[in-house]
Amino acid sequence: MGYALVTGGSRGIGRAVCVKLAQMGYKIVINYVSNDEEAEKTLQMVREAGSDGELLKFDVSDNAATVAAIEAWQESHSGEFVEVLVNNAGIRKDNLMLWMEPADWDKVLGIGLHSFYNVTRPLLQPMLVKKRGRIINMASLSGMKGLPGQCNYSASKGGLIAATKALAQEVGRKGVTVNAVAPGFIRTDMVDGLDEKELKKNIPLNRFGEADEVAELVAFLASDKAAYITGECISINGGLYT
Repeated sequence: MGYALVTGGSRGIGRAVCVKLAQMGYKIVINYVSNDEEAEKTLQMVREAGSDGELLKFDVSDNAATVAAIEAWQESHSGEFVEVLVNNAGIRKDNLMLWMEPADWDKVLGIGLHSFYNVTRPLLQPMLVKKRGRIINMASLSGMKGLPGQCNYSASKGGLIAATKALAQEVGRKGVTVNAVAPGFIRTDMVDGLDEKELKKNIPLNRFGEADEVAELVAFLASDKAAYITGECISINGGLYT
């Protein structure tokens, strides 16, 4: 097994994905932007899962910083390449459009959508040369259905789904698959402040999902078993919206 890079890997779904991919045998490159303590905790969990990893701290919304960090990693890992990329980083800055500040629009689009370009582009060529790669983008129910108060978040995730479908067509002939995963309400920091009791009434399975359940889907898409799946956006939302 080679390397897997997970953006936003210090907590929540990102952490669960790091641990699951480590269990599959991948060495994990854990990207994060600020929380050193939580990132170290994820790294420890990766090691407890029987693999190893390293931390790569950079802001995915900053193209120059992202490219510099990835190129430095590539230079220090001669002969290696990132075989699995999970574009997981994202934030919410919810508000009705009427009151949404430009900074909240820009930040959510920067971390949730521009990061896809910033991180994926410098990792693509090695995948294409090796004719092997998995790119998995963390979308959202919000990007498929649209949710009030989330015009910025819905735009970032909807754009990510469209980009997934386009890139899949560009790189498929080289053995690289590109898919998206669209979680519904998953019990992580991202749903803090939401009324779980009220919201789960609309979910046929009558509960929020768990980060580990999303990680299982990511792991499947990263595996050889998913070699003929590309350009797809797979929902994992308890039946809330398909």
